[in-house]
Amino acid sequence: MKLKQELEKYKNIIDKELDKILPNYNTPQKKIFEAMRYSIFAGGKRLRPILVLKTCELVGGKYSDAINFALSIEMIHTYSLIHDDLPAMDNDDYRRGKLTNHKVFGEGIAVLAGDGLLNLAFETMINDIINDIDKSERKIKALKVIAESAGVFGMIGGQVVDIISEGRNIDENTLLYIHEKKTSALIEASILSGAIIGGASSDELERLSTYARAIGIGYQIRDDILDRIGDSEKLGKRVGSDEENNKVTYLSFYEIEDAIRETERLCKSAIMALDSFDKEKVKFFEELANYLVYREN
Repeated sequence: MKLKQELEKYKNIIDKELDKILPNYNTPQKKIFEAMRYSIFAGGKRLRPILVLKTCELVGGKYSDAINFALSIEMIHTYSLIHDDLPAMDNDDYRRGKLTNHKVFGEGIAVLAGDGLLNLAFETMINDIINDIDKSERKIKALKVIAESAGVFGMIGGQVVDIISEGRNIDENTLLYIHEKKTSALIEASILSGAIIGGASSDELERLSTYARAIGIGYQIRDDILDRIGDSEKLGKRVGSDEENNKVTYLSFYEIEDAIRETERLCKSAIMALDSFDKEKVKFFEELANYLVYREN
């Protein structure tokens, strides 16, 4: 399987559907749609929504059954990036090589653009459930997984601990908690929600959860590595911001070589968790795990 071609194929599907769900409304509040679209179409990889669709297919479902949940995951992810970039949070000027939302639209509109994407995500999932009664039970379970991963016991919880830990000497367990909740939780929700909609068994969900945690933590450690040794042009943002902001990262506890070895270990663990799935269908997930370990952006 050619991973990049497969990612591009599904990215195009998601982009077309996002364009439909977020049109250029000519209404009194049209500025909010402009701001929401600005960040949604700022060049993201669409990793999380692709995972929703691919895991749904992996367990025997159709990606069309999960498309609205995939779009919602991307809206939730983008809302979190808009808010993360705000001066009150990470105070970043660039995201994916473009000015951050608040630098273009101002802080007030940026906050509301994030809020708008979060609300629209849940509206989209609820409408999908209403319009698909036959799969409503599965989709309600998927909705619960996503809501928990995005909330105070998931992504928001991780962000809170990240904020209150700035400038403090936190231990490795606290850092792992931040990574698990702030980054890994939504990746895990993407994988599990797609699988639930596709009709996965409890054993399949357990194996996919192991895979998701491994690539989620590995993804964040790779982010920490790239912030130290990455290329600003490839990343689309400046490197070294973690150190400048006195943020504790994986590299606060380990050398670069150790961090690279840990991402490789997590990659192997992720792939092993999938050994009971269809060998052909699972190739995408194996190649993806390897890509995340060695990515440059």
